[in-house]
Amino acid sequence: MATMTVDLPDLMKDWVEAQVRHGDYASASDYVRDLIRRDRDRREHEFSLEDLREKLAASRDSGISTRTLDEIFAEAQEIAKARGMEHG
Repeated sequence: MATMTVDLPDLMKDWVEAQVRHGDYASASDYVRDLIRRDRDRREHEFSLEDLREKLAASRDSGISTRTLDEIFAEAQEIAKARGMEHG
């Protein structure tokens, strides 16, 4: 495993150390590795502007939905839950 030195402002260093003290992470390195994994996963799953334009055009072309707003919202909640993005 490689070693990397990172300079942090005192407030950020204190935050990382607090996460370790609270037992959320085994070490500062564990915390940083988790942040990098999350960032990598987020970037791998995010849409480009062109992807969003294509989805918007496809939604326009599909016409008016027969579903109610409640049905659409319930589906969105299920999708968010499946992706671990549920907001309580």
